[in-house]
Amino acid sequence: MVSADTPEGDAWQRLASVPDPEIPVVSIVELGIVRAVARDGAGWRVTLTPTYSGCPAMDMIARDVERVLGTDGNVRVDTALAPAWSTDWIAPEARERLRGFGIAPPAACGAPGAAAVDVAGISPLRRARPACPRCGSAATSLVSQFGSTACKAHYRCDACREPFDYFKPH
Repeated sequence: MVSADTPEGDAWQRLASVPDPEIPVVSIVELGIVRAVARDGAGWRVTLTPTYSGCPAMDMIARDVERVLGTDGNVRVDTALAPAWSTDWIAPEARERLRGFGIAPPAACGAPGAAAVDVAGISPLRRARPACPRCGSAATSLVSQFGSTACKAHYRCDACREPFDYFKPH
């Protein structure tokens, strides 16, 4: 990100105030879907990478981007599917808020306890054991590879029996 004392820095700060429509405890910047912000003539060009290529929230997010930056002229919102969004792009402070909201994010790549995802099998989720965001237990079970949104899977804690969503590691 750039200095807040620049127009680009101010734009990044305004974008950081836009909550994700499906997970309002994190902003679109903290979630890592805002990939670039640049001046485009008298307006702005913002590049977004969805958490999932079919993410239904992208239209709403684009409208929110236009709303917060539209006072400075035209806003062009582009979608970039490559490189694909990664849970590694989630900001550390956002991971904590996700846990508090009941969503278990995978550990960041290279972080203590982070496991490499083996994509050779039919589903890496069958071997994932995310810690329960409520009690912290690692004794969890996959309920469904499809959670509340396409970018999440549904798990249950075997210790406290609470269900929770888990961001699919990709």
